[in-house]
Amino acid sequence: MASSPVVATASAREKPRLSFWQIWNMSFGFLGIQFGFALQNANVSRIFETMGADADNIAFLWLAAPVTGMLVQPIIGYLSDRTWSPRWGRRRPFFLIGAVLASLALLAMPNVTALWMAAGMLWIMDSSINISMEPFRALVGDLLPSEQRTTGFAAQTFFIGVGAVVASSLPWMFTNWFDVPNTAPAGQIPQSVKYAFYMGGAAFFLAVLWTVLRTREYPPENMAEFEEEKRRNAGFFNGVRESFAGIFAMPKTMRQLALVQFFSWLALFSMWIYTTPAVTSHIYGTTDATSKLYNEGADWVGICFAVYNGVSAIAALLLPYLARATSRRFTHMLCLVAGGVGLISIYFIQDPNMLLLSMLGVGVAWASILSVPYAMLAGALPANKMGYYMGVFNFFIVIPQVVAGLILGFFTKNVFDGESVYTLILGGVSMIISGLLTLRVDDADDVRIPAKEPVVLGTPAYDAPVETDPRL
Repeated sequence: MASSPVVATASAREKPRLSFWQIWNMSFGFLGIQFGFALQNANVSRIFETMGADADNIAFLWLAAPVTGMLVQPIIGYLSDRTWSPRWGRRRPFFLIGAVLASLALLAMPNVTALWMAAGMLWIMDSSINISMEPFRALVGDLLPSEQRTTGFAAQTFFIGVGAVVASSLPWMFTNWFDVPNTAPAGQIPQSVKYAFYMGGAAFFLAVLWTVLRTREYPPENMAEFEEEKRRNAGFFNGVRESFAGIFAMPKTMRQLALVQFFSWLALFSMWIYTTPAVTSHIYGTTDATSKLYNEGADWVGICFAVYNGVSAIAALLLPYLARATSRRFTHMLCLVAGGVGLISIYFIQDPNMLLLSMLGVGVAWASILSVPYAMLAGALPANKMGYYMGVFNFFIVIPQVVAGLILGFFTKNVFDGESVYTLILGGVSMIISGLLTLRVDDADDVRIPAKEPVVLGTPAYDAPVETDPRL
């Protein structure tokens, strides 16, 4: 369905409320981005093991990608803040560049023939996906008034959930629906995984292209001041210096959320890295990556990941109601505790079907992680540095991944005696700690008001004038 473009005339102080379809179009690219992340999260550990990696070395092999992301993300945010084209806008050029690079990496990943190639391709793929993803967060702050930001981030989360459900299920679907083999000789990646990555590359590019073509951005409020700032900070080294100097001047809310992000993302990385070896060994009873039983377990992990992402897509639409009835802090705490309990419960499961119950809690947590912290953060950031600080905020996704790469392998091998399921328990505890830390975050926009009907994406009254509620 067509929609009118976002007109590029509103000032940063008086942004108009956007329609359902405008929010839909500006968020649709996240469908493709999550195809990339879901295929990566559900299958890269499997590819590493196929290429001969030991379970206790897998976390270390994931390390190169976040280190690069730590350097790339604030620079991309800085550059997008200082980019403007009447035709292409501010964030959309970065969407498109990242989509091209990430799609090519997705096509190449399942054709690696050695462990070092797989690790290198993960580095390229993760960096490329982040080039597209980071400006999407800033776009919500750019285009939406404060009362619609939680809805904007919830819309992104909805597309993340839908994309991940399909992408995580692709190897299983190719095998069970189309009889594509899910096993291969030692050192070779199964055809079902290859076809999944090929489909993911196409979906990534096309979904991001939709947002690029169907969304318009606002120009800088003061063009003369914008051009003068660009002139003052011209040059590569000035850009790098500016990109990292502001880290030491983060708003208070951002510093508090950083700690919350650290523990929640440490839990997520423990899940993404170790669910496949934990499920195949603890529940399926095998560590042989060439066996049919192992690959059945690995495919089922993809289904489990699809389930938690499907739950997150639904939960994302309900979070504005819960945040309105309580607070954004309480909502985030409750969701993270549910996710932590879900991860810990995997230890007690022997029937693979019961894993789907564990994924319910993980899905609720994932929905909140992808929306509520960003909604709290956006209200604390200066408009002219929205992209930069969103990039810096991603540090607190990258840093726990670095920590995961450095310590989780050690814990798995030396403390847990190679039993990956205990690493998932550690992740569950980390997620619960993150939830408790949320209660100490200062959320200036999150104030209790008399109850009234909330404005939620997709409701008939979505475009009706309402009183401003910064929690929506």
